[in-house]
Amino acid sequence: MGSPAVAAFIGYWIFWILLVYGVGAGELSLKRAAAFLVLWVAGRIGLAYVPWEPAHGMFSSFVAILDIALVFAIFRGDIRLT
Repeated sequence: MGSPAVAAFIGYWIFWILLVYGVGAGELSLKRAAAFLVLWVAGRIGLAYVPWEPAHGMFSSFVAILDIALVFAIFRGDIRLT
């Protein structure tokens, strides 16, 4: 398993963790969480129908963008590491 596969695996699980955390902490309404779920499903299904061949493998990049949007929505900005 190479590093791109590990990164895709981490990004995939972080999406679900952030979604559950956001709803549980009250930072995401159910409506916003549903919107993120609809976007995730649309990317999962929709990228398979894009006629450009490299688009089929870009689901992990799409999920990474959703992860970034979730961090901004939940934490009202970027996470401080220091």
